[in-house]
Amino acid sequence: MRFVVKIGTSVIAPHGRIDAGRMRLIVDQLDLDRHEYVLVSSGAIASGLSSLGIERRPEELALMQASAAIGQSRLMHTYEQLFFGKKTVAQLLLSSDDFASPPRYRNLCNTLNRLLDLKVLPIINENDSVSVRELEGSFGDNDELSALVASAAKADWLILLTDVDGFYRRDRRGSNRITKKVRRITSDMTADCDGNGRLGRGGMESKLRAAHAATSAGIHVAIANGTRPDVIRQVLKHRLGTYFTPQPLEPLAVNR
Repeated sequence: MRFVVKIGTSVIAPHGRIDAGRMRLIVDQLDLDRHEYVLVSSGAIASGLSSLGIERRPEELALMQASAAIGQSRLMHTYEQLFFGKKTVAQLLLSSDDFASPPRYRNLCNTLNRLLDLKVLPIINENDSVSVRELEGSFGDNDELSALVASAAKADWLILLTDVDGFYRRDRRGSNRITKKVRRITSDMTADCDGNGRLGRGGMESKLRAAHAATSAGIHVAIANGTRPDVIRQVLKHRLGTYFTPQPLEPLAVNR
């Protein structure tokens, strides 16, 4: 099977610094002999900001772009170390234009498929060092980017790893309960979503949009806690996280 695994900033850089130990726990779960993987990895901006001694996401665009350039190098260096002796990795930095332009999209699909044919593991991030629209949040901390990548790669699964256990909804008593399985994503579900993280741009709303896009393309989707032991295998057994069944769905309204 072919998997796209999206790893959020909250998992990779929980305190604004890359946590190589957490990254190793995820990499070690990948069954590289049996399956194909594409990683969509956040964390570049947070890593760059920590290198500059900046604790919170700044408003200045140039500073964010500089932080992304610094952090992306550190992020890929860490991945190369973690996959050393296991898998050759490749870096792809994408923007929304790569999906909007038909020629560029065809080239992206061809590159992804060729890398996978060569047994290379692509690691994808937004091209934050030069792109304005992505820094303004059009991809929602890589959530929606991962859905687009999953469709381009014709993946079987999209697994969104974050720092919460799944999608929560309020019951009649006002308590939050995790939803184990979602057969149909509806616009009112966005009312139960939280806000953005401290250093990342995503939230549960962007993950719902990603799940909506991917399931509409026939892809199995799960949202799960990337800090849990053996999370990927447990997700595939439907023991952890929230599972979204693949099927065409109604247009999802955006909660603003």
